[in-house]
Amino acid sequence: MLRRDLNGWLKYIESVHHRSIDMGLERAGSVLRRLLPEAAPYVTVNIAGTNGKGSSVAMLGSILRSAGYRVGAYTSPHLVRYNERIAIDGEPVSDSLLCDAFEQVEEARDSIPLTYFEFGTLAALLIFSAQRIDAALLEVGMGGRLDAVNLVDADVSLVTNVGFDHTQWLGSDRDAIGAEKAGIYRAGRPAVCGDPQPPPALLDHARRVGARLVRLGVEFGFEVKSRQQWEWRRADDAPMLLPTPSLPGPFQVQNAAAVVMCCHCLPMKVERAQIARGLDGVRLAGRFQRIVARPCEVVLDVAHNPASIEGLKANLAALDHHGRRLAVCGILRDKPVAAMVALLAGEFDAWFIGSLLDGRGATAGEIAEHVRPLMQAWQSVNTYDSVTSAFAAARGVAEAEDRIVVFGSFHTVGDILAQLQ
Repeated sequence: MLRRDLNGWLKYIESVHHRSIDMGLERAGSVLRRLLPEAAPYVTVNIAGTNGKGSSVAMLGSILRSAGYRVGAYTSPHLVRYNERIAIDGEPVSDSLLCDAFEQVEEARDSIPLTYFEFGTLAALLIFSAQRIDAALLEVGMGGRLDAVNLVDADVSLVTNVGFDHTQWLGSDRDAIGAEKAGIYRAGRPAVCGDPQPPPALLDHARRVGARLVRLGVEFGFEVKSRQQWEWRRADDAPMLLPTPSLPGPFQVQNAAAVVMCCHCLPMKVERAQIARGLDGVRLAGRFQRIVARPCEVVLDVAHNPASIEGLKANLAALDHHGRRLAVCGILRDKPVAAMVALLAGEFDAWFIGSLLDGRGATAGEIAEHVRPLMQAWQSVNTYDSVTSAFAAARGVAEAEDRIVVFGSFHTVGDILAQLQ
């Protein structure tokens, strides 16, 4: 077999299947049975949802590591390096581990076409099996029912929330989307729902398959006590006072409540002090990440759908603001661009819009068509052939009191984060 470095493998696995997205479990499932015929020797948590998946993986991983467990985490997409997708105890795996795993997947698949995501998912499962971890946290890429992560029968499954994203694949209403996400629930196993108002189809599916449904607002809940503390509650337990997660945003407490419920569902001992330490110490790049840079502060946020844009808007409102706010954005064409920019129309003094060079990326001109009709005379809109060019232009006019806010896509934030690093 031809020996490849990591970049060579990544280019290769993009070419194996003629479509970047091809929902279904049969192809990857048949390869997985060849690679790992026996059940995984570790505890698994599958995490689906429109928003909050990455934050939930980060919080749960931080808690379990605080409790002394060895934790594998599989997330997507990455920001700067592919290695970020597969982490052991919070550290991205090495190029050599990835290349070895890709080689094993390639040998096992024979002529079966796998998508880029399927290839990576199988590689992650191989790495976790070889690394003697105690728990694997697997983030669903899209939906749930037909996502490659759903090949794993998780010990605990979490749906963080149900909103609108990937509607061309998952359906155009919350019921259809909720049913897809509920596909990760399993008979007789804990099925945590962190959405306080889940669509009926999610509840119906959980009951139909015989999952042990655990709902925010029913079986467990939370109450914010102050900016520093909140209380987690369950009917048969004394209330638990916990520190506010170190991830920014008031919505992170809701995510944390569901994560704490997962801890109680796991067949692993986790104490209150370990939960508190994990929440206090969690970090996650690209989620309202504030960086001190020249000439001014830069905020990076991967917000890429209306619900996450609302979260970005709330976080911006909570910050002291003296100078101008400059937007740097790039958005994928299959996102609801008009709805996203409308939420932020009055938040910025100037927009610096870049074309995303990804095949799904919208051009700067396409995004600007939605932004310009919403602008007042004091606001400006500028377009560039890349998000890095847009960022350079924003830095060129920024002054010390200003703030540059980068958002719209993982691709956008990843490109700028790489530049800043």
